[in-house]
Amino acid sequence: MPADPSLLSRRKRAGYFGANLVLRVLIGVATLMPYRWRVPVMGRIVSGVAPLVGFKRRIRDNLKLACPDLSEAQVKHLCHKVPDNAGRTLIELYSGAEFVQRALGAEITGPGLKALEQARAAGRPVILMTGHFGNYDVARANLIARGFKMGALYRRMANPYFNQHYLATISNIGTPMFEQGRRGMAQMVRHLKGGGIIAIVGDLHAHGGKELRFFGQPAVTSTVPAELALKYGAVMIPVYSRRLANGLDFEIVMHEPIVNSDPMTMTQAVNDDLEALIRENMEQWFWIHRRWKPWLHLGLQPEQD
Repeated sequence: MPADPSLLSRRKRAGYFGANLVLRVLIGVATLMPYRWRVPVMGRIVSGVAPLVGFKRRIRDNLKLACPDLSEAQVKHLCHKVPDNAGRTLIELYSGAEFVQRALGAEITGPGLKALEQARAAGRPVILMTGHFGNYDVARANLIARGFKMGALYRRMANPYFNQHYLATISNIGTPMFEQGRRGMAQMVRHLKGGGIIAIVGDLHAHGGKELRFFGQPAVTSTVPAELALKYGAVMIPVYSRRLANGLDFEIVMHEPIVNSDPMTMTQAVNDDLEALIRENMEQWFWIHRRWKPWLHLGLQPEQD
């Protein structure tokens, strides 16, 4: 999708402009509220409009494919709670210092933090693999505050009007930010070769990726992070930010580093690691994404095991 709105058709440009205007108004009004209110309020708003913008149908389609044994009551529950978490995540990212303060209070569990500290002491590069789970930027904000200088790979939003201020918002948490693409990849490689740390969200459908498995179904996944880890001797550590029961605070979970082998095996291990966490916290993964393209969303049915 072109970054320049002038390259879009007039109709599409108008649609993107209108959608961005609505979001900006909602975000602006929400930020006038105290933090402890704005986060759940935005969650309720996004959950309320989910059926109107297609989120509910997409969640149902994904669950039917990936978790066909769920009861109708469980599906309805997730159709409500998944967009609620997405709405909370959105307004948290736009809450600046208040969000960062919450992130700094998150406890870090698991052996991954020790592995990260050891890599830093040895001057060894690190690739932190995460997913659209809980609020994925909590760990980045927390670790940067602990002195871990890191960059992050991001995928440009389809809506160029929204992308402009969204990029500025997530950049406030920490830089550098590497846009997915040839230029961003070159910048990221230089950062990694210098012993740097990069954070990558690896649970989206990746054009040109490899057909691996996720929830027992074919899921096209980028093996580039694993290829970079092997090429530059980087430690690959899965890290996630799990939302706690109060809906405002988090636990940062850092798992054992992925064992170096080959890109396909390592990337499948990342998929399996995230899947196991999602199965324990189904409400917190972004089931609104088109993870299983092209089979589900282009009308093709993947083969069953």
